[in-house]
Amino acid sequence: MISPEQVEAMIKAELPDAQVQVQDLTGGGDHLQAIVVSSQFEGKSLVKQHQLVYGALQQAMASEAIHALALKTYTPESWQATRQAV
Repeated sequence: MISPEQVEAMIKAELPDAQVQVQDLTGGGDHLQAIVVSSQFEGKSLVKQHQLVYGALQQAMASEAIHALALKTYTPESWQATRQAV
């Protein structure tokens, strides 16, 4: 089992400027949801953004400490636009 805090730390190790929110969806620690906001996503496709995050979590996913990850990625600008739309 992996904690949301550990996942957040792994993502921030790869994307130091990232704002990260991780939520355990089932209470079992292996089905997670993450929202990641980083300027490093600028100009990258959604697939490339997700690949950056998955790269940071590669070991945890390969060992199946993380079985499922619902991922949402944003640039700071798109995050602001999303927050204002709510």
